[in-house]
Amino acid sequence: MLQDYIVQNWALILILPAFAISLKTTLFLDKTTVKRFYILLAGIFLLSVVVFLEFALNDRGGYAAERTVLMAVRYSATPIIVAMILYTLVRKVRWYIFIPAMVLTGLNILSIFTGIVFSLDEGGRLHRGPLGLLPYIVAGLYGVCLVFVLYKRSNKLYTEVVPIAFLAFSFASGLILPFIFGAGYSHMFCITIAIGLFVYYQFLLLQGTKKDPLTGVLNRQAYFADTEVNPDRITGLVSVDINGLKEINDRQGHAAGDEALATLALCFLQAAGPGQSVYRLGGDEFVIACRDASREDVLSLVDRIRKNADATAYSCSVGYCHADDRCHDISGMLRESDRMMYAEKARYYISSGKDRRRRTRDST
Repeated sequence: MLQDYIVQNWALILILPAFAISLKTTLFLDKTTVKRFYILLAGIFLLSVVVFLEFALNDRGGYAAERTVLMAVRYSATPIIVAMILYTLVRKVRWYIFIPAMVLTGLNILSIFTGIVFSLDEGGRLHRGPLGLLPYIVAGLYGVCLVFVLYKRSNKLYTEVVPIAFLAFSFASGLILPFIFGAGYSHMFCITIAIGLFVYYQFLLLQGTKKDPLTGVLNRQAYFADTEVNPDRITGLVSVDINGLKEINDRQGHAAGDEALATLALCFLQAAGPGQSVYRLGGDEFVIACRDASREDVLSLVDRIRKNADATAYSCSVGYCHADDRCHDISGMLRESDRMMYAEKARYYISSGKDRRRRTRDST
């Protein structure tokens, strides 16, 4: 039986250790994320064992009770693994993302005795109960949620959208193809997910040199590199500066300051639309470059930034410039958007009665 497992899952056996070794040597992920990846890989491996045993017992005939238990485990583990992928890849996702999967696990356990989700007849044939499609629906909804959140939190660039699309295709094929090619394709689910994750992870590594590790937005080097490519397409810039970050650092510690930066950076990412990329130039200073954007698009972006920030415990000052504002190049737009942003910041400090540190952004 061990030999049969190795033959059927050789590709998975190769890719999981390679994935684990790559995680061990990475410098771009924090320890918590790496630990979650390890748990995820272990879960994929264990699910592959469960799937193999289930179908091996089916080929031998009989073993209806054992197969029923294994099927309950498989139907429960699949949504849990997809939820774990969401929990691993997306920042600030809380543990309660697993609640739907846990509820489904309870139903699957109940189904062993009632057949509410699935059952096996005396001939070992599968029969779906009234909730027979629920495991696929829950896993599919998790997948849709994952892809949507990854896209919303991306910089909407081709290099980020393509790996998200590949990951989405992997999930979709793993869930849909068993209905097209039969239950035998279920053997391929684990390797399909593993390959999709590994490819996405490699893209993350490639993007690591362009992203700020704390906030997930593009970094200063990426800003200057990107603005040199087709600069005429950049028709608007939005400058954003976090208010009171020094005070947060001094009173609550740098961990609290990091939390403020990450929280507001997420607000900026969620506010940005297609063609709008978020960059952290340094400290608490951010810029959003708008490509092929009208003045209305830029103003709408500013409104979304303010609305998102107002929903947090923090605040920020915002300035903007559109190409129509007599700004003939990127540097001119940045100076004008900075001027507006610093004017708003000065009003904030005056109204709040706080001291302001005088700073000048290097826009060269």
